[in-house]
Amino acid sequence: MTDPEGERLAALTATIRTLEARYGRAPGAVSLLAVSKRQSVAAMRRLCAAGQRAFGENYVQEALGKQAELHDLALDWHFIGPIQGNKTAEIAANFSWVHSLDRMRIAERLNRQRPAELPPLNVMIEVNISGEATKHGVARDELGALIEGVRRLPRLALRGLMTLPEPTPDVARQRAAFAALAALARNAVPPLEELSMGTSDDYPAAIAEGATWVRLGTLLFGPRR
Repeated sequence: MTDPEGERLAALTATIRTLEARYGRAPGAVSLLAVSKRQSVAAMRRLCAAGQRAFGENYVQEALGKQAELHDLALDWHFIGPIQGNKTAEIAANFSWVHSLDRMRIAERLNRQRPAELPPLNVMIEVNISGEATKHGVARDELGALIEGVRRLPRLALRGLMTLPEPTPDVARQRAAFAALAALARNAVPPLEELSMGTSDDYPAAIAEGATWVRLGTLLFGPRR
């Protein structure tokens, strides 16, 4: 009998491939990041058995505990939550991707604390695309300076941009926010190729506008207990 996580993963993967074709994206252009915060290790194992390898965590201590329990699996760990200065050493040493970089001070700490035996840390800059006062992310007019600064750091590999726009059921507004982020990535010199955008509520609109990573939690794991 197929586990529910495996069934959801198969269905979502098929939907993503359909959306790629609908919007003229290359097959396989969009990767699925399983947002596993507050999910059980058992559920993550079931997803891994079904073929999922990339997992996104928001809380460092929770993630480190899961990494210890899942050390026998070849998983790709992404940090996607707000970054506290006192957690940068643990993030730099235990993740292969960071999606939520939004300050030069944090970039410098991650660069300094990335272990020499590991490859450069893949990072994406989080942009506050909707300009919300309560949201993390760099403002649009400060993005250029942050891109320049991060690109000078040898232990970081700047890959792209991330955003979590203001929630709305209006698909046109969803697409406008994602299109704005895609334009910022295109206009960087040289352009940035990765776009981490789209969650369980709006990932089709994100795929339409160029997402390369969609961050899905509820649709994969079901509602949190």
